[in-house]
Amino acid sequence: MNYQRRKVKVGPHCLGRQNQLFLIAGPCVIEDEKSLFRTARILKQITDRLNIPFIFKVSYDKANRLNIRSYRGPGLYKGLKILARLKKELKLLILSDVHSAEEVEPASEVLDIIQIPALLSRQTDLTVKAAKTGKPINLKKGQFLAPWDIKNVIQKITSTGNHNIILTERGTSFGYNNLVSDMRSIPIMKTFGYPVVYDATHSVQLPGGAGHKSSGQREFLSILARAAVAAGCDGVFMEIHHNPDKALCDGPNMLNLREVPALLKTLQQIHKVVS
Repeated sequence: MNYQRRKVKVGPHCLGRQNQLFLIAGPCVIEDEKSLFRTARILKQITDRLNIPFIFKVSYDKANRLNIRSYRGPGLYKGLKILARLKKELKLLILSDVHSAEEVEPASEVLDIIQIPALLSRQTDLTVKAAKTGKPINLKKGQFLAPWDIKNVIQKITSTGNHNIILTERGTSFGYNNLVSDMRSIPIMKTFGYPVVYDATHSVQLPGGAGHKSSGQREFLSILARAAVAAGCDGVFMEIHHNPDKALCDGPNMLNLREVPALLKTLQQIHKVVS
């Protein structure tokens, strides 16, 4: 396919075109400061050693949980204070998701990339408000959208003059409690010219699969990540935890921290072959 590739500048990194494979990774949600800083520090050490551009991801509030009793995190203001300290101390680029237009302004004061969650990817006011900050936007394709439909959401962002866009594939609804990853979506979305990321962890999620909460099949995570890099994605998104079985949110689809170095080395090798 012939298309004009854009590059997105985030901090010192240029994402997209023929640049290095980049990583967006971190825990699903802020659980406690000690484990958060520990995970961030280890991920930074790993990616520095492998020379992989790294953006740290964590949510301050999981506002789209299935169950009213599900853990959500510390909330907007307390969570942003934690992220500001993390950013300053470890010199990290920070990405988090916003769930309402009212969150955008305070979040933009801390975040380097604002993420539009997949379930909210059709929310015009939220998307436009985030785009007007001028910050790079990580647009997660809704599980209910075909890859070519994402063009309509891109146009909402670019209507503000913001072309700093990253597109993320995270699987498509496939019947009840299941998602399927169609790797054709990666080259299709790349035709719009923006860097495309594959979310390897949410793509193995089983939404609502545990009845009162989501489940997942993390045993397929590395397989799908390798396939996505072979299909030409520019970056990989992974939620990572030091003990996924004890995680307070999305544990069944998260990668164990100790498995990160080996997987990243493999992904780098695949990317080198196909790029």
